[in-house]
Amino acid sequence: MTLLDIMHASPVIPVIAIDRLEDAVPLAKALVAGGIRVLEVTLRTAHGLPAIRAIAEQVPGAIVGVGTLTQPEEFTAARDAGAVFGVSPGLTPALIDAARKSGLPLLPGVMTPSEVMGAREHGFRQLKLFPAVPAGGVGMLNAIAGPLGDVMFCPTGGISQETAGRFLACKNVACVGGSWLTPKEALAAGDWGTVEELARAAAGLRG
Repeated sequence: MTLLDIMHASPVIPVIAIDRLEDAVPLAKALVAGGIRVLEVTLRTAHGLPAIRAIAEQVPGAIVGVGTLTQPEEFTAARDAGAVFGVSPGLTPALIDAARKSGLPLLPGVMTPSEVMGAREHGFRQLKLFPAVPAGGVGMLNAIAGPLGDVMFCPTGGISQETAGRFLACKNVACVGGSWLTPKEALAAGDWGTVEELARAAAGLRG
């Protein structure tokens, strides 16, 4: 699958921070059961890489990626754990080099038109607008759709279930990222039924 294929596979990519490794597989199964197959497991906790490995091995149908890539050495480690794509909050020369060497498709974060143009010069046509709401949200995306119309976005940051549809209606948005599918209260309680319901609602946001 290309990165664009992955982005189109789910209207919402949940941004997942795993605090307990034992939650990784049942959480992923609940999301996939609700129709959300693309999962971004972040490196914000020490359980990120083990969680990616567990999901990749034990959850059929899941398309698992790694989020919060900020160091070059994380690319190969994430790929070896089973991640099939990566997401970073920004883009640096070292990250560009690491992505190319590892072969891990990268969805890099950008916030301004200049950053979009800089990423595009390095061959990136799929980008994460981050943080999306502070960056200008739907208005920003619509404004740059004309001059930078060959770029597709996954806006992330400040988006909710209530606002996601407005972002998905933008012609240059393939999907959105959000953490509302994995509320901390549900994870703490092991309430996978609620996670599945939230995933089903999110899966229905497109068409």
